[in-house]
Amino acid sequence: MSKKQIEECVRNSLEGYFRDLRGTEPDGMYEMLVKVVEKPLLEVVMARADQNQSRAAEWLGLNRNTLRKKLVEHKLLKG
Repeated sequence: MSKKQIEECVRNSLEGYFRDLRGTEPDGMYEMLVKVVEKPLLEVVMARADQNQSRAAEWLGLNRNTLRKKLVEHKLLKG
């Protein structure tokens, strides 16, 4: 899947989200979206990296400590 295809998937999902709101104004969308995208991203990358945090951090372009913090936040790693 290309970057453009992922963008289109996100765009379509957001349009569906607004349709589901039926005119109600959203609240806290940015944080909600980051959370719902970040968790599966971390799950898939960690699985593909065989749970190797250093490798996953490198793939994600994150500091290993930042990755570890995010894994704990999403309850994907015990603190």
